[in-house]
Amino acid sequence: QVQLVESGGGLVQPGGSLRLSCAASGFTFSVYVMRWYRQAPGKERELVGGINSSGGSTNYGDSMKGRFTISRDNAKNTVYLQMNSLKPEDTAVYYCNTVRFGMEYWGKGTLVTVSS
Repeated sequence: QVQLVESGGGLVQPGGSLRLSCAASGFTFSVYVMRWYRQAPGKERELVGGINSSGGSTNYGDSMKGRFTISRDNAKNTVYLQMNSLKPEDTAVYYCNTVRFGMEYWGKGTLVTVSS
């Protein structure tokens, strides 16, 4: 079955960087768009950004542009989220997501805490 497993979260100081990974299995990873979402405490889940199947096209939410980069390695069935210049307001649980045959699939998330 489809599995998405995020990793790489943790505590980082403001201005720091972190790279998240999402390992996918159970489907043909290389043909699907992959997305990252996040959910801060007490807030709704929001789209961080997405990447097309080949990795040649990405898009980002306004507050992430210029700081976050999504990439993928189709040989490793993994999508990445590189986060730079982190701010306290980036604190959230980060989830990867895909939609396959009209069904959404989510990982369990990885917590990122930005604090001094």
